[in-house]
Amino acid sequence: MYAVIETGGKQYRVQNGDRIAVEKLNIEDGQQVVFDKVLVAGEGADAKVGTPYLDGVTVEGKVIESGRGKKVVIFKYKAKKDYRKKQGHRQPYTLVEITAVAGKQAETKPAEATPAEEKPADAAPVKKPSLKSMKKAQLIEFAKENNIDIDEKATNAVMIETIEAALK
Repeated sequence: MYAVIETGGKQYRVQNGDRIAVEKLNIEDGQQVVFDKVLVAGEGADAKVGTPYLDGVTVEGKVIESGRGKKVVIFKYKAKKDYRKKQGHRQPYTLVEITAVAGKQAETKPAEATPAEEKPADAAPVKKPSLKSMKKAQLIEFAKENNIDIDEKATNAVMIETIEAALK
């Protein structure tokens, strides 16, 4: 199982045993760290996506070391102006080994019944809130599910008007 976490303004795809270098954390070497900003957790079709974060899902890790990266040389130069400026920078980092991806959302759940199966047969179809964001094939499929006759060669705008008129 993997997870996508956010820390230090960056996102990392991690799983158990991974070592990642993140922006410096104020945690001693050997201490545990918990990342609670989890964007995605799971595997394949069972992956859960947060809006923006998943509730109750955490990624735990152990701080291996804190240090500074390789030196980056910044050299500014303006031709014919006798201006040269050389500067160096070493970005601080913390190396973290991921030990666990855990939480209630990360575990696989049995498939729940869809709203279409739960509603009675004589109930009116529910209007989709985002018809305008659907592609042509999705609009055709939605119309067939709700027994709406539409011209499949029509434009998306015409299909949306027809579906909205039929749903009223």
